[in-house]
Amino acid sequence: MYELFKSFLGADNVLVSEPMSKHTSFKIGGPADLFLMPETHGQLRQILTVAKEQNIPLFVMGNGSNLLVGDKGIRGAVVSLYKKMNKIVVDGEKLYAGCGALMSTVASAALSAELEGFEFASGIPGTIGGGIYMNAGAYGFELKDIVESVDYMDSEGNISQISGSDCKFGYRKSIFAEKGYIVLGCIFELKKGNKEQIRERINDFTQRRVTKQPVEKPSAGSVFKRPEGYFAGALIEGEGLKGFSIGGAQVSEKHAGFIINKGDATAKDVLDLVEHIQKTVYEKNGVKLETEIKFVGEF
Repeated sequence: MYELFKSFLGADNVLVSEPMSKHTSFKIGGPADLFLMPETHGQLRQILTVAKEQNIPLFVMGNGSNLLVGDKGIRGAVVSLYKKMNKIVVDGEKLYAGCGALMSTVASAALSAELEGFEFASGIPGTIGGGIYMNAGAYGFELKDIVESVDYMDSEGNISQISGSDCKFGYRKSIFAEKGYIVLGCIFELKKGNKEQIRERINDFTQRRVTKQPVEKPSAGSVFKRPEGYFAGALIEGEGLKGFSIGGAQVSEKHAGFIINKGDATAKDVLDLVEHIQKTVYEKNGVKLETEIKFVGEF
């Protein structure tokens, strides 16, 4: 498999037995059999073709900010779109961002172009691809509010474009998650604004995030989706679980909706803690907490 992928990706873009702890914000995860880093849409299409022909399982990821990878790692190949497909182009009030671009970088580009509307996403620690895939949001805003169109690749390697209104965006869901499409890039429809006011809004959102969230510790962001009529963090805190630990995994003392890696957490520690939280909250409140983070690989 290695030689096959190396033949069109180059040796530098094919890593063997790569520790996934290097590629997740949790800093947790065993080795991926192969870690592939395509630089073009053509290379990505070739990966899909080879994987289908050779029956190789594929997992496509961005910068790993929303993942818990099992301690035994991932069988098959991981395809990383982060860093390589990260082009950003501004054209009037429209901004194109490749799937591998970080949302913080896109926010900076919008600021430089004096475009408003992307400020809320400036502190979301993910890529455009992952953000579109799950319709990321913060502070009452969601990416669906500003998406004009999305370029994507299906499992056959065909590239298509879809309008934002047809993306079936909902709370942490989209047509891309539903169909297993790979997001390649997105055009955002923004508006001309006052640069200083845009900067102030970004600073405000950043300050709120830093003050209320454990950004100084490895985590995967909010662990649970918001249950209808409740806030996950409030339910967890209400059961006295703030600061509760299993192994190296701990419910953040800053925000109970986050689980942090104290430094030596395993994936099993995090998984056990997630299940303990779900069980406790359900028994006491009758509310089923659904995870927002993705669990990948062998645990």
